[in-house]
Amino acid sequence: MTNDVVIGGKQYQIQGGMVRILSLRQEYLDDVSRPEATIQEIRERKLPADLFTFWQRPPETSPRFPYSMEWDNLAVLEISTYEKWLMEEIHPNARNKIRRAERLGLVVRVEPFTDKLVAGLAEVFNETPVRRGKRYLYYGWDLERVKRTWATQLDQSVWVVAYYREEVVGFIKLIVGDRLARTSGTLAKEAHRDKSPMNAVFAKCVEVCASRGVPRLVYGKYVYGQGEDSLTAFKKTIGFKKVDLPRYYIPLTMRGRIGLRLRLHHGLNEVIPGPALHVLLRTRSKLYEVWKQWT
Repeated sequence: MTNDVVIGGKQYQIQGGMVRILSLRQEYLDDVSRPEATIQEIRERKLPADLFTFWQRPPETSPRFPYSMEWDNLAVLEISTYEKWLMEEIHPNARNKIRRAERLGLVVRVEPFTDKLVAGLAEVFNETPVRRGKRYLYYGWDLERVKRTWATQLDQSVWVVAYYREEVVGFIKLIVGDRLARTSGTLAKEAHRDKSPMNAVFAKCVEVCASRGVPRLVYGKYVYGQGEDSLTAFKKTIGFKKVDLPRYYIPLTMRGRIGLRLRLHHGLNEVIPGPALHVLLRTRSKLYEVWKQWT
């Protein structure tokens, strides 16, 4: 469960769980520049949260504040020119895939958020009920729900869409903020994987950032949970690098202090030992693949 609250003119969210965590809703794009004042307002308002967390965005990656801290990470691509990225910063296989996509007739365009685009997004979402070994959240959504959910931050958004014979086969919702842009929604149809649509879409994103003078593109975390995986490998091939940055945690309640000490704010990824978690994830993936065949 997530609750929204405005603090100091900025949008925050409270996420429920073993420990209720308060954080910026758009922390990839926004900063907690005056944490003392923010913490004071949180305490005065007695918000229903146990922990307050924030991080320092690139390029400020050296710890600046005297709070409890852990190292977090981002997948960051430093951008100067499109040509430099294409010729010097990506793996040759990725460069070949970008060129092959074009030869196969894949076209990537920047599009406005229209009903036509919504229909294309819905087709991508409804291609399969299982992605990356787990049930896919957006599967089965109708056009109205897709439109309502994705019609956010449109003033900051650039929709980069891949087409094959006018069929939407992949997209990235690129949100452009101060000093960086971040991906929000990164998906392609499995039926067109042979055309490498995500390589082509990321190439267009780099081109957009370079043309706008945006020096950094962020693609979520570089490493999630238990370590590098196939998604990390993909990020490597297209030039993303791991950037470690400080994340601060400020307990607001006794539950927050205990949760922080026991690392409950990380959820089951920290509570369950790594080998056991890998077994559970593999089992879940196999069960969903069976379920997928019957749906």
